[in-house]
Amino acid sequence: MILIGLAWTGTSFEMTQTSHTDSEKSDYDSPWKEALEYYLEHAMALLFPQIHEQIDWSKGSHFRDKELQQIIRDADSGRRYADKLVEVYADDGKPTWILLHVEVQGEPEKKFAERMFTYHYRLYDRYQRDIVSVAVLTDTSPSFRSDTYRYERLGCRLEFSFPVAKLLDWQQRWAELEADLNPFACVVLAQLAAKNEHDPHQRKEVKLGLTRMLLERGYSKDETKELMRLIDWLIQLPEDLEEAFITEAHELEEDYQMPYVTSFERAGIKKGRQEGRQEGLQEGRQEGRQEHAAETLLRLIERKFGPTTKEASRARVEHAEFEELEMWLDRILDAERIEDVFADD
Repeated sequence: MILIGLAWTGTSFEMTQTSHTDSEKSDYDSPWKEALEYYLEHAMALLFPQIHEQIDWSKGSHFRDKELQQIIRDADSGRRYADKLVEVYADDGKPTWILLHVEVQGEPEKKFAERMFTYHYRLYDRYQRDIVSVAVLTDTSPSFRSDTYRYERLGCRLEFSFPVAKLLDWQQRWAELEADLNPFACVVLAQLAAKNEHDPHQRKEVKLGLTRMLLERGYSKDETKELMRLIDWLIQLPEDLEEAFITEAHELEEDYQMPYVTSFERAGIKKGRQEGRQEGLQEGRQEGRQEHAAETLLRLIERKFGPTTKEASRARVEHAEFEELEMWLDRILDAERIEDVFADD
């Protein structure tokens, strides 16, 4: 057995200071958590093809996120994003279950390789199984390619090396990514646009281009919706450009006769709250408005943080006042953790 762990660390994407205020900072934790859970096999195929070929994906995988989080907290090495630990079946001549640890690093860090080693040996010490650690570097520094931790003292020597995928290298392979039918290529394109394209107008055009590309590829309904939500989360725009993008995206929906694609959360929440207020004023249906708001919030919690968090939050949401629900709906768009939604309440 091997364990695979996936973690997104640091500030995954950088926006220009003029396009977003502090209150509008993007949530990159949730989309990458979801992307790695939904597209683990595709992500490994694109970024680590040699490892991908030696895993028997037909035998399934099992995520062990809570256990990885405990190890990370014990290591006391700072905040981490999108941490994943997953069991997969290696078939590299000696078939066995292993743990795969994939860490996604958002900015240069002097002690990154040391931290990778710390996680690696803690995982091995806990599980006594083969551990495969890899890293995805999403920063914009060409020189940051940390892939080895070395230690030597008085004849005692240690060297720990791990495979690294530098997303910046894919910037020069944009056309190759556009032609690649691997759905995770769309996620990488969105990542590169959000990280490296600082002109918000150009970022809107890239987002629209990715939307068009998805509609042309003929993915399944569920997969298209999932990719669109990830792209919408990753490539965020100022409010005026976001509204223009949604208008143009709806036109694309009509052209391709695929109305299920652009059900964007931000537009849906804003419209839903406005309609809810009007309905309440006209018909006095406070209870209906409250129920609608609670259902909307629970749906978004599930999309951002998963079904377990949704069920854990259900009682609190269903017993909340309408004003609280409205406040939480405002917060969830930028929340990086479920605690951010319910902060100070």
